[in-house]
Amino acid sequence: METYLHKKINVKLFVGGLPFSVDDRELQEMFEAYGTVGSAKIIMDRETGKSRGFGFVEFPTDSDGEAAIKALNGGSLEGRTLTVKLAEDKPRGDGGGGFRGGNDRRGGGGFGRGRDR
Repeated sequence: METYLHKKINVKLFVGGLPFSVDDRELQEMFEAYGTVGSAKIIMDRETGKSRGFGFVEFPTDSDGEAAIKALNGGSLEGRTLTVKLAEDKPRGDGGGGFRGGNDRRGGGGFGRGRDR
């Protein structure tokens, strides 16, 4: 029987204002000065494959996360001001976005309207 070791993550940080050239490894290295990094992930655009300029870093202890926030929030990297704060849980809604039509009974189309029925 196989066993898997999972690092317990206590704190997840949002990191915004990142230069588009920063990758996962560089993000992790930037935060390792403040403790053991559980994971570091740059968010990429699905269509272009390029960085969206933000990412997430996870620490196993609250104190490491707090130290990173205090040290890096408002700091600068390659001329860009960093935002480092506790990540907020993504709201779970109905999923998907887009237009959700109301209960409008006007119908659609129009083909054949105004003709003799």
